[in-house]
Amino acid sequence: MAVDVFGKAILDYHSGETTGEIRTFSSLQEQDSFPVSHLFRSYDSMALLERKALDLCKGRVLDIGCGAGSHSLYLQSKGFDVTSIDISPGAVQVCKARGLKDVIESDFWQYEGDTFDTLLLLMNGIGIVGQLSQLAAFLQKARKLLKPGGQIIFDSSDIIYMYDQDEDGGFWVPEDIPYYGELTYEIQYNSYKSAPFAWLFVDFTTLLAEARKEGFACNLVRKGDHFDYLAKLTVEV
Repeated sequence: MAVDVFGKAILDYHSGETTGEIRTFSSLQEQDSFPVSHLFRSYDSMALLERKALDLCKGRVLDIGCGAGSHSLYLQSKGFDVTSIDISPGAVQVCKARGLKDVIESDFWQYEGDTFDTLLLLMNGIGIVGQLSQLAAFLQKARKLLKPGGQIIFDSSDIIYMYDQDEDGGFWVPEDIPYYGELTYEIQYNSYKSAPFAWLFVDFTTLLAEARKEGFACNLVRKGDHFDYLAKLTVEV
């Protein structure tokens, strides 16, 4: 994104402007919004899937797309060695100000660092893959960042429910969409709006098949309340 929309929102909130909200616009013509405060919530205020994901973390953790740093801060408070990365300069600045010890401005694809026991991607962090055709490349890159016995933990959703349904229970997915979980998003905060970017939601059945192709065991840890789920991937021996 040419405009650091998330960074501006996070910086403003950290500076005391606590009433702002981030608006999202998807290629499904869906509009939504959430308060910036959502990015600063404590462990007790997080969704059940998020808390479960944090509870499953082990060893050295790479928090990919750390945002305002709430997940990393919780893990750091529990004694974990956490490295936090985000493409947003504003988010990185705030994470450092909030006390995170190891924060790096980088996206996942460009990151080159040590190896980790846990790769963590929450708030549908797997969306950074963008397109289903890039999931294999993501898993191959992730494998290089994992220590032996390491794990990838993330949540996602099956968004088939967002498409129109016919009388027989089938869903109408446009023929020009390679995979129904591939969306294009724009985000807005105040007068700042991002360029369109690709974002992936992957259903668990598809994830399972793709993970197996790349030599990962894929476990459904828990289902959420609204078509979302938490998954854990480990390298098969």
